[in-house]
Amino acid sequence: MRDVMTDLLRWWRAGERVGVGTVVATWRSAPRPAGAAMLVGPGGEAVGSVSGGCVEGAVYESAQEVLQGERPALRRYGVSDDEAYAVGLTCGGILDVFVEEVSRETFPELGEVAEDVEAGRPVAVATVVDHPDPEHVGRRLVVRPEGSAVERQGSLGSGRADDAVADDARGLLASGRTETLTYGPDGERRGEGMRVFVASYAPKPRMLVFGAIDFAAAVAHVGSFLGYRVTVCDARPVFATKSRFPSADEVVVTWPHRYLADEVEAGRVDERTVLCVLTHDPKFDVPLLEVALRLPAVAYIGAMGSRRTHHDRLERLRAAGLTEEELARLSSPIGLDLGARTPEETAISIAAEVIALQWGGRGDRLAALEGPIHHHEHPPLPEPAAPATTESIT
Repeated sequence: MRDVMTDLLRWWRAGERVGVGTVVATWRSAPRPAGAAMLVGPGGEAVGSVSGGCVEGAVYESAQEVLQGERPALRRYGVSDDEAYAVGLTCGGILDVFVEEVSRETFPELGEVAEDVEAGRPVAVATVVDHPDPEHVGRRLVVRPEGSAVERQGSLGSGRADDAVADDARGLLASGRTETLTYGPDGERRGEGMRVFVASYAPKPRMLVFGAIDFAAAVAHVGSFLGYRVTVCDARPVFATKSRFPSADEVVVTWPHRYLADEVEAGRVDERTVLCVLTHDPKFDVPLLEVALRLPAVAYIGAMGSRRTHHDRLERLRAAGLTEEELARLSSPIGLDLGARTPEETAISIAAEVIALQWGGRGDRLAALEGPIHHHEHPPLPEPAAPATTESIT
């Protein structure tokens, strides 16, 4: 939804009605992730994508039907992997797409949600996409962290459902995850019948790059491209300058271990944070890794250096009291084996390792593998809502 927010907000502010199709769940090799959205504007304009081209036509028609008075609808699109080639598809994925009308009447909180997103304030939007009572479908609850000036807006239809979903939405928001959750019709946690799509708009995940070297400039550039808020930190002011790291959101001059400890204490390091230690100088990276490897949860800790540097570093860290379990969290030498030589190529290998660890990839050549591209296990598909249809992607 972030990708189409500008256009959606412009039409919303003008009092227009917009058809919106949002991917709320995916299975197998689906082309777009949950949260991807497509708009059908008041003049018939199509903005955004839910499938990279596969189902846009069908979603466009559904959005027009909703704008003409049909109820919001949860629709499923897909074919099996075995059948994909027979109908000329590029993938064998399955998508659940929720199609609804968005206007000032149906989503009065959109303006404030957009302000939160723009300002980097965490906010989640929970929407009922499936319910035994059609009147509940499309109801919305806006959830913010506890202690916010306005913690909730809207309602899903009952206090019990609002409490259960708000609690779960805050958990998703803290980790930056977007998911579809299942409850009983009145928000019962062990029940079934109501599916709620929770779109999390958390601040960008952070990438902390330690060491103001040429490799760091390339890593900062790739990290920014991947959507991270990038900080470069080094204790040497002559090297740690904004002009040397134009892609970084900030450049900090201080001892790396002190900076990381301060950021942890301030609550600005979480399970989405990526740490890239590129100094390969013991006086910098050993104290830093002592702090990093003892953190309860971060997404990635990688350190640059040769095999010899790596083994020397491990011995120093063991001498500092780190356990084998803590040391096992370290990716060193950093990156995947891509044969990289230049700083730019090395940055790609580091980014590839981060992505592989995030999604469970193996780093192998896809051409040499058999089976689905997205090889991890998928949960069973829930039954589509009664109004929904299963359509082939064409």
